[in-house]
Amino acid sequence: MNDLLMTSANNIGGTVALISSAALGLLAFKYNDRAIFTDRRDDIPHHIPGVPIFGALFDQVANKDRILDWFKENIDELDTMTMFASALGVPPMIMTIDPRNVNHVLKDNFPNYVKGDNLITAGKELFGHGIFVANGEQWRYQRKAASLIFNAANFRDNFSQVFVKEVNTMSEHVLDKKAASGETIDFQDIIYKFTLESFVNIGFGKNLDILTSEENVPFAVSFDYCQHVAFERVINPFTDVRDKVKSIFRPGELSHKDHIKIIDDFAFLLVKERREQLKQGHEYSDLLSRFMNARNEKGQPLNDSELRDTVLNFIIAGRDTTAQTLSWGLYYLLTHPRVEAKLVEEVKQYITDEVENDPTQFYETIKKMVYAHAVFYETLRLEPVVPSNAKMAIQDDVLPDGTHVRKGDLILWHPYSMGRAEKIWGPDAKEFKPERWVQEGKLVRESAAKWPAFHHGPRVCLGQNLATLEGLMALTLLLKRYKFTLAPNQDIDYTVSLTHPMKNGMQVYVEKRQH
Repeated sequence: MNDLLMTSANNIGGTVALISSAALGLLAFKYNDRAIFTDRRDDIPHHIPGVPIFGALFDQVANKDRILDWFKENIDELDTMTMFASALGVPPMIMTIDPRNVNHVLKDNFPNYVKGDNLITAGKELFGHGIFVANGEQWRYQRKAASLIFNAANFRDNFSQVFVKEVNTMSEHVLDKKAASGETIDFQDIIYKFTLESFVNIGFGKNLDILTSEENVPFAVSFDYCQHVAFERVINPFTDVRDKVKSIFRPGELSHKDHIKIIDDFAFLLVKERREQLKQGHEYSDLLSRFMNARNEKGQPLNDSELRDTVLNFIIAGRDTTAQTLSWGLYYLLTHPRVEAKLVEEVKQYITDEVENDPTQFYETIKKMVYAHAVFYETLRLEPVVPSNAKMAIQDDVLPDGTHVRKGDLILWHPYSMGRAEKIWGPDAKEFKPERWVQEGKLVRESAAKWPAFHHGPRVCLGQNLATLEGLMALTLLLKRYKFTLAPNQDIDYTVSLTHPMKNGMQVYVEKRQH
């Protein structure tokens, strides 16, 4: 009897295995070059090659640490400006660097393209319902409230004072000491601290004191960690599984949940303190206090979670834009001595001691510095802070280049590749050349569809002037005070994230300039 049962079980098991293998074979035959359940898109001429059932997933994961160059290489190899890819666990992807398509998606047909569920899910714990991931009415109220705050008067009267104060702190407590000792310093690390200190001050009215602290500040560490995880989730659907397995073998390490709690505790404590302070009649000019007077899409005052999400989203946007552009900008200056010398001459001409000591006058002077702006913009062309971005189509559509879009498709545009594309910028596209932004001595900005460094259309970055202001205030003051030299034997490259940081930082020597 037992032998009979065993034989039956083996037969059933063999049959199931045979049926499963046959089904898998049929699926592999049907989806021989793309992800399972993804339709064949013969209407799109250029495709990134894929493998059965998984599509381009393995290729994406294998290149996850150089995904920006992987994208550019595929664009170049296919000799196209628009291509299609599918990957298991990700919606069908139409990838483009065509400025006409970028203009269409971000501006002309803006209502049809929303933040995709994959991005919202990937960053839900960090971004919450903030402006980065909000859609519809939720986005509109945040945008309207923010537009009343990000104005010229606030830049001039409030924000510029914070930037100058923090540059002075960085000089006194860090750069002067390194100049005296002759030791190198990681420029990206110190600039991250400077911008985070500045934007947390502007956002929450709080001093982190990270420029003067010898220890790591938990909020800053967790902030960086959670941003990296959010991006990894976008390109690798198995990120959370990997992290859960890692937590089993490394139980002593902080988990993603632990890092989110550190951020939340920091933000909610400040919100609670500020509510009490405002009740007592104190006045503050930071973003938190200003947003406490705003209303959400239901006409109600913002609750603690909405305040946390709103302010943190603006800190993320401002801090990364400025820190990364300053880091990459200094790198290009140090590897292009002609450009550096030309900018230093402009700094000497405009940034006198009188200007430096008057934040309001400093603000007005920065606006006149054509070459400084050109250097800033050229840096963002080659090293955009958001090097890749995406929207999801909510209805079928046709892009200006004739590409058919289906409901649910992800449309990815790629500022990193756009800035290096000869079809867009000409034969000198890969060359660092600030002069391309200057005509007859005047600054000339390119179309945001061609140069989407600050996004485009209704969602164009509200804080772009704030980021540019802080960046140029810091850069001009640093060049006025110090001569930087790139330390030898460094591989300066990017690390993959939601934004565009350097992989291993950038070690520089610091010398005080002789006036």
